[in-house]
Amino acid sequence: MTFGFHTAVDIATEVIDRIHTTAGSHSRVMCIEIMGNKAGWLTLYSGIAGGADIILLPEQPYDIDRVCSAVERRAKKGSNFSILAVAEGAINTEEARMKRKDWMAKRAEAGLGTTATNRIAQAVQKKTGMETRVCIPGHMQRGGSPSAYDRVLATQFGAYAAGLVEDEHYGVTVAHGEPPRDREPSGRHCRQDPRRAGRL
Repeated sequence: MTFGFHTAVDIATEVIDRIHTTAGSHSRVMCIEIMGNKAGWLTLYSGIAGGADIILLPEQPYDIDRVCSAVERRAKKGSNFSILAVAEGAINTEEARMKRKDWMAKRAEAGLGTTATNRIAQAVQKKTGMETRVCIPGHMQRGGSPSAYDRVLATQFGAYAAGLVEDEHYGVTVAHGEPPRDREPSGRHCRQDPRRAGRL
C-alpha cells in the first residue's frame, strides 16, 4: 500500500454511492470504470465499499454471459438496476488467451475504445434488454484533497526517508506493510511496522 490509495478508494466509492440514485430511479445497469490497468485493488475495495453488484478485475478474466446472467438474476428478484464496478484493465476469457497487442487491436477495430467498459455495457444491453450506461470518473480519482490517512502515511514515509538520509543510508526504498523490515536495496521494498519502530 502507498499514500494515495485510500483517497482514490474514497473517491471511487463515492462515485458508486452516487450512481445508485440514478441507476434505481431510471432502472438502468450502470458500468463504472475505475482506475486499475494491471491491478484491481481500487476497483475491488471501492466496489465492495460502494455496494457494486458485480466487480470485474484484470486479475480474473470475465465471461460476459455470466455477467449478463447475474444482471438478469437480479432483475428476476425484483431489482430494477445493477451496478458494475469495472477495472479499466479488465479482460474477458477470450482475451486472456491472446497476446495484449492482439486483443488491443481487436478492441480498436471494434471502435469501442481500449478499455472493456463500453463493450461490456453494449453487450449487457443487447443480451439483457436493460438500458445500460457507462460512467468514467477517470482522473478525478487521482486528484483533490487527500484523506487524513494518506496525509499521515505520506508524513510517516517522509520522516523515515529523512532518517535514512541522516544516517547516510542510500539506495533503498521505503514502504509500509508486513513483515516488518528496516531497509532493503532499491528496487525492493523497505518495510517497517509503525507499531514496532520509532520511524516508519
